[in-house]
Amino acid sequence: MDNLKFAAGPCPIGRGLARVGDAWSMMVLRDAGLGLARFDQFQKSLGIAPNILTRRLAALTAARLLEKRRYSERPPRDEYVLTPAGRDFLPVLQAFGAWGGAHFGDGPISRLVDATTGRAVEPLVVDRISGQPLAEMALRVERPDGDAP
Repeated sequence: MDNLKFAAGPCPIGRGLARVGDAWSMMVLRDAGLGLARFDQFQKSLGIAPNILTRRLAALTAARLLEKRRYSERPPRDEYVLTPAGRDFLPVLQAFGAWGGAHFGDGPISRLVDATTGRAVEPLVVDRISGQPLAEMALRVERPDGDAP
């Protein structure tokens, strides 16, 4: 994938994928959304090699989805917390998880629950203005110049 081409192109899907378009990055963001913040927490949760995690954290920080914060001066240690852009990505990730569970959920599978009530949550992407589910709408894409792709 030509990340540079998509990162600056007119398609917002391409722009987003250029920043979070690999599985490790999305899993790091998932864990950050669940409250993990430290390198060792991510490594333990994901079973990811340290060099790969280091690259993903640097890329997510450069993309302004995570912010690095120093929590210890001696020795120097940082944690990674979601930025507003990272927090805004979580519902997208949760909707993706619901899609994965619905279509590839054979066998044991985790589920999203409301931490306060324990009630199962079923993510659904809707149009903010009409409240209609996007899956039920006839949609098209218009380029910035008004042409269809």
